[in-house]
Amino acid sequence: MLTDNIAFSRRNCLGLMAGTAAGLALGPFATRAARAQGLRAINVIMPLPRSANFYPLIAGEALGYFEKEGVKVNLLPSSTTVPYVAFVQNGQAELAMLDAPQTFQSVQAGIPIKVVYEGMQRAPEGIAVSADSPITSVEQLKGTTVGLVSDRDRTTLAIALDTKGISIDDVKTVVVGEAGPTLANAFRKQTVSAISGAVPDWLSLQANGMKIRLITPSEVADTPANSFVVNAARIDELRQPLIGFFRAWSKGMVVGKIDVETLAVMCRKAVPEEWENPTFGREFLDASIPMNYSVTPKLGDLQPEVWKRVQAPMVKLGELQKEIDPATFLDRSLIDPANDFSREQVAADVAAWKAKSM
Repeated sequence: MLTDNIAFSRRNCLGLMAGTAAGLALGPFATRAARAQGLRAINVIMPLPRSANFYPLIAGEALGYFEKEGVKVNLLPSSTTVPYVAFVQNGQAELAMLDAPQTFQSVQAGIPIKVVYEGMQRAPEGIAVSADSPITSVEQLKGTTVGLVSDRDRTTLAIALDTKGISIDDVKTVVVGEAGPTLANAFRKQTVSAISGAVPDWLSLQANGMKIRLITPSEVADTPANSFVVNAARIDELRQPLIGFFRAWSKGMVVGKIDVETLAVMCRKAVPEEWENPTFGREFLDASIPMNYSVTPKLGDLQPEVWKRVQAPMVKLGELQKEIDPATFLDRSLIDPANDFSREQVAADVAAWKAKSM
């Protein structure tokens, strides 16, 4: 059983360790240090500093893949009120990680970006019920009260209900908050039939002794959750370092299928604060692996049909003004070189690291 004092909320997980983020992102100093080592600094802004939630970065760094590609990853502070896309606009970042709504809104606003690699092809958001609930589908939520971890989870719920032809107005919603005990009590006292939240919230529920079951429609789950975008005008300039970055990221991703035990040690060494409770640390990693591992045959590949499919509900709900042709913002020119490596060699590298470090 996990203890409540270390159960991370989703807001902690998606904006985790804001104080340490500033220390991890060294800005110009990191760039100068990288040049001194003969490496090209790649400034990246994403929802977290180093975390098991994005384990490909940790594994890729542990195995020296980024360095071998001639790049050094410099994470910019994730805790900022400035939209991430602004950092690639003004040149402070070579890459920004955006979710699908952020991407659509940026393109809709006329910002010249290209999605070049899908970092997460399954959304962490979803709908959960208690394990003993008779509810097996979101269509059974009609006429009930559904809990929201925060107001922004209303959109996830609305899209999920829409897949079954149900309006958000057909349910009553209440914000239950992000604290694990509060979420668990909402189920125990049966004040809500379901909760709209995300993976870290499910971990918090389990940390407080509540077994859950997901009823998220596949149309919601199979959504580009976090994708890397680049300033469209800089793709040619950055092509080689970006190829190196994504090849190293792809290799790190593969480690999640090769040896999870060794990956766990890598994560524990890189971010010990996530492993103060080993059980939680492992559950967090186990939940992160399927979110990070690509469902496409080529790692990080772009899925125009998915980007097209997810827009209709967003337009219907007023999240988008109109549908956008995915061809205008997707660029898969980096995907083939990012997958040009031997998985057998990665397995050998993992074994060598394990022999040396464990």
